[in-house]
Amino acid sequence: MATNGSSRSVSIKKLEGKSVAIVALGESQLDYHMSISHSVKFDEVWAINSMCAVIKADRVFMMDPASRFFDTEDAGPQTKIMRETLPKLKCPIYSCVKDKRVPRIELYPIESLIDDVGCGYFNNTISYAIAFALWNKVGRLSIYGADFTYKRNRHFAEMGRSCCEFWLSKCIDKGMDIKIASKSSLLDTNIPEKYKLYGYHRLDDPPVVYFDEGQLKITKHSEVQMEHSEPVGISGRTDNVEVVDTVSLRPPEPNKF
Repeated sequence: MATNGSSRSVSIKKLEGKSVAIVALGESQLDYHMSISHSVKFDEVWAINSMCAVIKADRVFMMDPASRFFDTEDAGPQTKIMRETLPKLKCPIYSCVKDKRVPRIELYPIESLIDDVGCGYFNNTISYAIAFALWNKVGRLSIYGADFTYKRNRHFAEMGRSCCEFWLSKCIDKGMDIKIASKSSLLDTNIPEKYKLYGYHRLDDPPVVYFDEGQLKITKHSEVQMEHSEPVGISGRTDNVEVVDTVSLRPPEPNKF
């Protein structure tokens, strides 16, 4: 059922400077749903794997062959929902190979992208989506559900965090505005600001790095009014908060790192 091939293509001009959300399957996907329910808008939303069955996506990234879902049980609990959803999707689905059972699959532009960005380090699907945003010169990238590690289970970690952070570094270097869901461990977003600078975190009044009107600044923790550094629920709920410096009652949105 699968057909092989390669694709050389050009970037998508309409994505330049746009605001895009990537939504993966980790726990911090909840921040996306809460943000949408509080009127946060994106120009496009990109789903990772079976998240395409949950949200209205403009693009889907499924870098495993569709045969993994249709012909095996290797995808575990994602298998059934993907078999039901993939044939019905109307948006582009980027993958490594086409499959007649999924009409909207498009080959990921691997050759053109690597030629243009000069790097081919990919060990998980989310990293392909981030690189796609870089290649298409997206202006703001908000990432939800890309967690990889969890505070309450230090013995569990998913492969791919370092690769995603590598690509996010490239995005930041190009001037892209990066926002990470507040519950996510990506870029240590879920760590309180006063603990982020190793070594200094042992001081009574450590320096903290923060953004003020788009400018990165550093000052002592006692001298700046920090927003919440742990996720806060709707209308100021704090029952899911472990450590809070100063609680903001604004609806939860990704924190800028």
